[in-house]
Amino acid sequence: MIERYSITASPKKLEQRFGIDVLDTYAPNFNAAPTHLLPVITSTSSEGISTFYWGTSPEWSKNKTLSEKIINIRVESIPEKPVLRKGLMKGRCLIPADGFYAWKKVGKKTAIPYRLVTNDQELFSFAGMWEEFEDTDGNEFHTFSIITTPSDGIVATIHERMPVILTQDNEKIWLDNHSNEGDLMQALIPYPSEKMNHYPVSPRINNASTNVPSLIIPTPPADQFGNLTLFD
Repeated sequence: MIERYSITASPKKLEQRFGIDVLDTYAPNFNAAPTHLLPVITSTSSEGISTFYWGTSPEWSKNKTLSEKIINIRVESIPEKPVLRKGLMKGRCLIPADGFYAWKKVGKKTAIPYRLVTNDQELFSFAGMWEEFEDTDGNEFHTFSIITTPSDGIVATIHERMPVILTQDNEKIWLDNHSNEGDLMQALIPYPSEKMNHYPVSPRINNASTNVPSLIIPTPPADQFGNLTLFD
C-alpha cells in the first residue's frame, strides 16, 4: 500500500508543468498522507487545480462504519469491479507529486522508509480516481484514490506496489473526456524503473502530522524507531 507522498513544488512550477491555475490556498506538502486535503486535476475541470481529501475526510475517518479509508486502487481490480469501471470513465484525476515513500522490510519488526523519485527529480503525476460525497449536514466533499500497479526493477527491491506514474502523453489521455476504456487502461502501466531512484529518509515520516522540508533529505538507513541499521 502507498500511504505517503510529497508535492513540494512552488505554485509557479505547478502552473508551468501542468498549464493550470493554482489556488492561493496551495502549500507544499513534504508528507502527504490519507485524510489530508491535497491538490488534484480532474478530467472535468482540467484547467485548474482542486483540493480533495485523500481517501476520506478527517471527520469520516473517525467513524469506521462510514468510511473504508480507500487510499489505493489496484489497477488489476478495475476491469473486475463495475464501480471502478464507472470511476474510470467518469471520475479520473491527476495527482501532482515529486516523490513517494515506501517502507522496505528488512526483518520481522524492522522497516526502513525510502523516498522514490524520478531521475530528473522533476514534477510528475499519479493516476487517480475521485468521488463526491455528502455528509450528514448536507455538505459536499470530494475524495481521491491513487491507482497502484505491481512494482518492478529498482522499485520492487523496496516495495511490491507502486503508484501509476503517468507520462505526459498518458496524462493527456487520462484527462481527455473522449478517451475510451481501452485507451485508459493502456495508460496505466508501471513507470520505467531505470528512470527512477531512491534513498532512505528519516523515520519521522511515519508521523502524518510532521510536515517539514527536512523529511525529503537523505539520511542514514534507520528503522521505524529511529535505530540505525546496517540492512541497506
